[in-house]
Amino acid sequence: MSTSSETVTAPVAPAPEGVRGTRLAFRSAVLGRPDAPVLSGVDLEVAPGEILTVVGPSGCGKSTLLRTLAGLLPPLGGTAEVDGGPLTGPSADRALVFQEDALLPWRSLRGNVELPLAIRGAARAERRSRAEAWLARVGLSEQAGQLPHRVSGGQRQRAQLARALADSPRAVLMDEPFGALDAQTRSGMQDLLVEVLRGTGATVVFVTHDVDEALFLGDRVALLGSGRVSAVREVPRPRDRAAFDDPARVALRRAVLSSLGS
Repeated sequence: MSTSSETVTAPVAPAPEGVRGTRLAFRSAVLGRPDAPVLSGVDLEVAPGEILTVVGPSGCGKSTLLRTLAGLLPPLGGTAEVDGGPLTGPSADRALVFQEDALLPWRSLRGNVELPLAIRGAARAERRSRAEAWLARVGLSEQAGQLPHRVSGGQRQRAQLARALADSPRAVLMDEPFGALDAQTRSGMQDLLVEVLRGTGATVVFVTHDVDEALFLGDRVALLGSGRVSAVREVPRPRDRAAFDDPARVALRRAVLSSLGS
């Protein structure tokens, strides 16, 4: 594992006009549980509308960082911020997506997608309309009435993505959501994620073990290790699988793998 403290990052630019994502930040934060801090000195800012991918070895604090942004774990020191103010707990503006699809088994896919809208108190007609629109967007119109156990793992993850986005969150926090999928399904879900996020303006923090996934999805990639954020690097664009041999991308991939001790 690299122990260099150098952080290479592009400036966090102001949100483009029309982007409605939220700005997330840590300031000298210590993250973890009171008896088990796992990250310290975390200074990190995620711009509105940005996709930040987070990589690191198992146990390095990736999920802890994500859960702190979700408001499920308070920082042990320093601050966590949302739009310049303190982040004090969970909010419907920040949707959390897990590797396990977490769909309610007794509700249809449509019913699961409607759930956050029902919790907000949306009228039945609005719930149905928005759920069906998002199910169509992720290619599940024909499966809308099916129970989760009647569809494939990839289809359940599509439904979870639709549920996360149905109530127009300003940030989507994703904890290795495609980790249990086969390679072909995973690739398709990555493409789908990019497509469905287009135009929403949502800020995304995406945790993954997969370096290639991190470099395909992320506008920037944050590297975690040795109890800290060791670097944040800008990812070359355009986002194109055919550009895997681009020299800048090859160099970044090599640097990320080196930092992870691979």
